[in-house]
Amino acid sequence: MNAVVECVPNISEGRNLELIHTVVDAARVDGCSVLSVEPDADYNRTVITLAGDPEAVAEAATLLSVEAIRRIDMREHAGEHPRLGVVDVCPFIPIQGIDMEACADLATNVAQTVAEKTGAPTFLYGASASHPARTKLSSLRKGEYEGLQERMRHDGATSHTDTRWPDFGPTSWNDIAAKSGGCTYGARPVLIAYNVNVPEVNANVAKMIGTVIRGSGRIVARHDDAKLRVPGMLESVQGMGVTLEKHNMSQVSMNLTDAASCGLLHAFETVKSLAADHGLNVTGSELVGLVPLETMLEAGRWYAPEAATDEALVEAAIIGLGLDAFAPFEPKSRIIEWALKEAMS
Repeated sequence: MNAVVECVPNISEGRNLELIHTVVDAARVDGCSVLSVEPDADYNRTVITLAGDPEAVAEAATLLSVEAIRRIDMREHAGEHPRLGVVDVCPFIPIQGIDMEACADLATNVAQTVAEKTGAPTFLYGASASHPARTKLSSLRKGEYEGLQERMRHDGATSHTDTRWPDFGPTSWNDIAAKSGGCTYGARPVLIAYNVNVPEVNANVAKMIGTVIRGSGRIVARHDDAKLRVPGMLESVQGMGVTLEKHNMSQVSMNLTDAASCGLLHAFETVKSLAADHGLNVTGSELVGLVPLETMLEAGRWYAPEAATDEALVEAAIIGLGLDAFAPFEPKSRIIEWALKEAMS
């Protein structure tokens, strides 16, 4: 069995399409396929999906990162999505014939090479993390780009000593770090980036739903400032509410970190139910990147239990989840197994 790795770089540019295409073109190397490029102007972020031979994918991710760091300036960046740097996150994901440890090694090598070639500070997370406190991306991203300068000051005030410094590159703030921000690499299982549309402009309900469903829950404060963390409904979900000005609506933006316990179906129906409690009917949803076939089949079996083929189940899932709310949903390019088959045939 040939080893196959997926890699999903997220770059902090979602509006300049010419620049995005130039960055993506740097990743077009033999043995690696570009499966999708998804810019988002509101988030000012582009999600790119690469897949193929592990070494080729690592080379492509390195070349893409170097080009992105050369062309994007974080000092000019603004968007709705949390971010730390130009290559905000770049995970390597085992698909077949390779284990998580090998993907962690790929990510580590890429992070070190990118730091050496560009001078940018790079961080490791997930299975590549150099310390248990650095495993979660949210821990490394705390304070975002705007807080990175203070973190990297040797006399700066911070209690987050275990997550403070980059794994590679400069440990002091300089012009290169100011331009690139912190770039984060790692290895993880398949993660589904998924957003459910809520018809409100101010995101009040969407933000509330985000805190209710996400595994980390919410913080409840007592009158004397004592705090209590209340867990959320869905353990394997990271969620928040954001406004989409371009579409005059809001979204519950989620990362589904364990599709086996909570896939598209459970996430969508949970958000739909909570929004209805506030008199709002969700208006479809949006998949960012690619999705495993099984999570689409699971949804299809709920919405069309009589469907007899994978194709029919997928079509039922598209309709039931409203995945074509913003643009046609093309299953051959959006389902990991089908997209890989097309790209590698």
